Amino acid sequence: MFAYYLRLATKSIRRNPYLSLLMMLAIALGIGACMTTITVNYIMSSNPIPHKSDDLYYVQLDSWDPYSPFREPNEPPDQLTWRDATNLMEAKRAHRQTAMATSGAVVEPADQDINPFMASLRLNFSDFFPMFDTPFLYGSGWGSEDDNDPAYVVVISKDVNDRVFGGENSVGRTLTVAGKPFRVVGVLDTWIVVPRFYDVTTNAFQDTADIFMPFYMKRELELPNSGNTNCWKSPEGEGFTAFLQSECINFQMWVELPSDGERAAYLDFMNSYVEQQKALGRFERPLNNRLSDVMTWLENQQVVADDAQIMLWVALLFLLVCILNTIGLLLSKFSQRSSDVALRRAIGASRSAIFAQYLTETALIGVAGGIAGLGLTLLGLEGIKLLYGDFVSNLVALDIPLVIAAILLSVLASMLAGCYPAWRATLIAPASQLKTQ
Repeated sequence: MFAYYLRLATKSIRRNPYLSLLMMLAIALGIGACMTTITVNYIMSSNPIPHKSDDLYYVQLDSWDPYSPFREPNEPPDQLTWRDATNLMEAKRAHRQTAMATSGAVVEPADQDINPFMASLRLNFSDFFPMFDTPFLYGSGWGSEDDNDPAYVVVISKDVNDRVFGGENSVGRTLTVAGKPFRVVGVLDTWIVVPRFYDVTTNAFQDTADIFMPFYMKRELELPNSGNTNCWKSPEGEGFTAFLQSECINFQMWVELPSDGERAAYLDFMNSYVEQQKALGRFERPLNNRLSDVMTWLENQQVVADDAQIMLWVALLFLLVCILNTIGLLLSKFSQRSSDVALRRAIGASRSAIFAQYLTETALIGVAGGIAGLGLTLLGLEGIKLLYGDFVSNLVALDIPLVIAAILLSVLASMLAGCYPAWRATLIAPASQLKTQ
């Protein structure tokens, strides 16, 4: 029977092509708007490192103003001071650990034909690379022995390697950064993490840093601050050293804790550390330290922006408007076929058969509208690429689950739109229509 209903639906669509196309367009517009926003929210809220997101924890210590929380209702600061970051690193209580900061410096290529350029820097410890599974094109990260000296070594991005060294294996070569010669020990392959969970304090949807160097180069070269810097009281004194010893926060820290026991032990260590600092006159607020795994941290920082969620609800409301318009068009279309319904009812067709026939027709319209909606979704995603930048160009795309979801959503929307008109069609009295023929 389904094949028969499908054949009748095809003939009906051909008999009223303009009205049918109008309904398909209404469905397509609703699906296009919905799937574009659904795709963006899907990417924003996806797990960026699913195989170990339960092992990586972001460290928060409540070193803030004793009279006011960092953020209501009682959130600790989202970053650490230099003093706390270095103290925790020196304790070495985690399986792996890295403090981090961002900065910037001028790169001077040895090739005089290449102009100097400003590069973004990520200051981190050697554990950063295995913790976050960074892919290497050439070489590797530096060793732990290079962290504390610190050694003049760098890991560079593929883009910098292409720009400065023509894409060749540059491991062992020298790169001048901030006026100092650094030895290249590794070149990252293309590394796109969305959202960029390891540093969301500035922007979770941003390019990978150009150059990675040992964390203590911050102090060695007096590198400038980048990203968010917040202070609840002014540094005591002037100059770079005074800032490092202040209560200003500009540093992040992640630890890798593979078991619940290690997590509990590290939280105990954090609390003990704060108690020690309280004895020195710091940390005047009540204990409020946090260890947040990847997904908890992304939720805490509201990585899925409010405007993206609002746009999703707007798109769903737009789809609802499209469904209502489709209902009106279907009522108009089905009312023109009253005599056909009456004739079929007169020769023995049941109301359920009539209902199934018209519902099949609306489902077919939904499939066609869904396919057209996918095309509009692709156009919408091109706009998203322009909005968020080239770094997501390989990620903002319709995968198979999203394509299936789009088709199912369009069929569901069209069938919901068709239920009421199809039910109205089943109420037509055969005798009233046959008398007029």
